Amino acid sequence: MTNPAVQVDQLRKVYPGGTEAVRGLGFEVAEGEIYGLLGPNGAGKSTTLGVLTTTVHPSGGRAHVAGHHVVREAVAVRASIGVVFQDSVLDNEFTGRENLLLHTRLWGLPSGEAHGRITDLLATMGLAERADDNVRTYSGGMRRRLEIARALLARPRVVFLDEPTTGLDPAIRDELWQLIGRLRAEQGATIVLSTHYLEEAEGVCDRVGIIHEGRMVGEGSPGQLVDQLGPDLVELRVAGDPAPVVRAVAATGIGRRAPTVRGPLVTVPIGDRAQASHHLAALSSDGIGVVASTIRRATLADVFASLTGDPITAHEEAA
Repeated sequence: MTNPAVQVDQLRKVYPGGTEAVRGLGFEVAEGEIYGLLGPNGAGKSTTLGVLTTTVHPSGGRAHVAGHHVVREAVAVRASIGVVFQDSVLDNEFTGRENLLLHTRLWGLPSGEAHGRITDLLATMGLAERADDNVRTYSGGMRRRLEIARALLARPRVVFLDEPTTGLDPAIRDELWQLIGRLRAEQGATIVLSTHYLEEAEGVCDRVGIIHEGRMVGEGSPGQLVDQLGPDLVELRVAGDPAPVVRAVAATGIGRRAPTVRGPLVTVPIGDRAQASHHLAALSSDGIGVVASTIRRATLADVFASLTGDPITAHEEAA
């Protein structure tokens, strides 16, 4: 990758008390790319974003953003990035326009440039008609759009979005993801985001990195990761203990990998639909608790579960 916007190599972070949040993490993000960091709670996503935005000091390894070292050149990194935090940093006593004006002053933008930039961003975000209303009156989606506008004020090279759609209803989340894609095209910024909405990451990200227990366990485009898992899988809904179903699936030989158990669902990637179909009727009628079965296309959520979940393994199969 030539002149990546973000470079992370063997990154480590150990907190006081010995908690190792990030363990030798490495990845790169190209200029103009939308890159998603995915992982369960506690995987190290927020710590990684904290290092890249200079709010968390790493314990080891190296990280560069826009060509600047995050520790030795922290001021230059901050001048090159925009950040949308999980928690709002808007002032509820100000209007939308006043919030943006405050941040242009903090960034040191000249007055003439600042007012033009604010006008453009308010229009882009669909907030022009509400620009002079108090932020306290904004909906959750409007506040999030204003947060993104704030992050873009100084035309950053890299924009970091930490769980940007958490707590928003599905329609507003979809609207924001469309906006993020359009901003990349129009503003030319590199976007690094964390999210736990996997179906959205599958639709908006060029590539994703899946983090588990502080390590990178999978990386690539959503399509590549699904193909690596297997484009098709068997999904069985189970009533009761899933272990007998897992053993029965393994005995058929239809799985390309070990089955994954998520609540009442047992899934297993398959290589041959015809062979799998042949065995499904038997699995559903042999009294081991299968109440429904289907063959469907795999998704990024299935990849995520396979890499970070808790599939039943050999010690349980032998029980």
